[in-house]
Amino acid sequence: MFAFSQISDACIKCGKCIPSCTIHQVNPDEATSPRGFIALLGDYERGKLPLDPSAKEIFESCFLCTNCVEVCPNSLPTDMVIEEVRAEIAKRYGIAWYKRLFFWLLRHRWAMDLVNRLGYLLHPCLFKQDPQGRGLLARIGLPLIKKGRLLPSLRAKSFLQRYPERLGKGSKRVAIFIGCLANYNYTQTGDALVSILQELGYEIFIPKGQKCCGAPAYFTGDFATVEALAKENIAYFETFLDEVEAILIPEATCSAMIRHDWEVFFTNRGQPEWAQRAKRVAQKIFLATEWLYRHEALRERLQESQIPLKVTYHDPCHARKVLGVWKEPRALLASYQLVEMADPNRCCGFGGVTIQSEKFHLAQAAGRPKAAMIDGSGAQVVAAECSACRVQIGNALYEAGSTVLFRHPLELIAQALSHQKKEE
Repeated sequence: MFAFSQISDACIKCGKCIPSCTIHQVNPDEATSPRGFIALLGDYERGKLPLDPSAKEIFESCFLCTNCVEVCPNSLPTDMVIEEVRAEIAKRYGIAWYKRLFFWLLRHRWAMDLVNRLGYLLHPCLFKQDPQGRGLLARIGLPLIKKGRLLPSLRAKSFLQRYPERLGKGSKRVAIFIGCLANYNYTQTGDALVSILQELGYEIFIPKGQKCCGAPAYFTGDFATVEALAKENIAYFETFLDEVEAILIPEATCSAMIRHDWEVFFTNRGQPEWAQRAKRVAQKIFLATEWLYRHEALRERLQESQIPLKVTYHDPCHARKVLGVWKEPRALLASYQLVEMADPNRCCGFGGVTIQSEKFHLAQAAGRPKAAMIDGSGAQVVAAECSACRVQIGNALYEAGSTVLFRHPLELIAQALSHQKKEE
């Protein structure tokens, strides 16, 4: 068993974590607060708290936003201990069949490609509603498919299928790790990154053997899937790691998972060799805007053109609080009129597979104030470097009847460069 009591004993119960806690904001209960989670985990390890359905409900309600870690005076890894106890919950209660199917697909790219293609072709049938407003997928028991919910579109071909493995030639070479949502749903994100890198004169390597980073399984407690995906990816990355300047990822969650969580995961599993290999890979991992910001010439170009569009920026939890990236994307949006919302650092409420499927009411409750902040900023577009945030914020804006559009910052950067070329 993971040493939960060590973390519990280190908590001084100061309560600084509570105001920023996403679940506590929508469900103000001491049990579902960071210090509450930690105290209960200490009691669980000491045998004072059974891992019963009530405890399961509590530990699965955390959004893993890491707000508490950021403000904790002792920097206690509340998110990490929640992830560890979820693995024990998964062993005791099992994982729902649709989650197990989803995680199996994440481990087998060929199968996910097939499902994506079939989903694209059969989309009208799968989502055609009956008189009760339920689509076929909802009728067969997929909780993710809720009546009236806005879901990301499917593409005929994924990003990885649409591009060759190598684009361009040159002494400067970077690789792209695309992330699952950007690969299958938001392919325009990858298109924008390719366009920007070509503009900068880079040779682009798109490694076709890449697999999911494992974040969905990690946040759910399926550690067998996490271990398999992390090891396969690490071994594959090592085959080209020395040949590229960087591995760019346009997704905050994937970037944090690979650069931070893989090493933590293997360290906690008592696998120091794999932890060191993960650490070596992490040195080449960059969130896309974090790396692009280093190019002073690009920043100067983006400052030269002005596009009359108001943009507000939402800070993805894993970008700002895990990777420390928040200034960089804002600087690269210099072509636009950037307006800040009331609290750009507030979690949008995505929360992972379990929140989105079994506790969607919590996601909706967390999403409503975020949508109100975005609308209140007066922006026409909201940007965030995270496709999970795109899913959640897109639905929150849809439910609020907002006309604000969501765009990945890379899309806006590529648009600004294109606009500049037209002006020339």
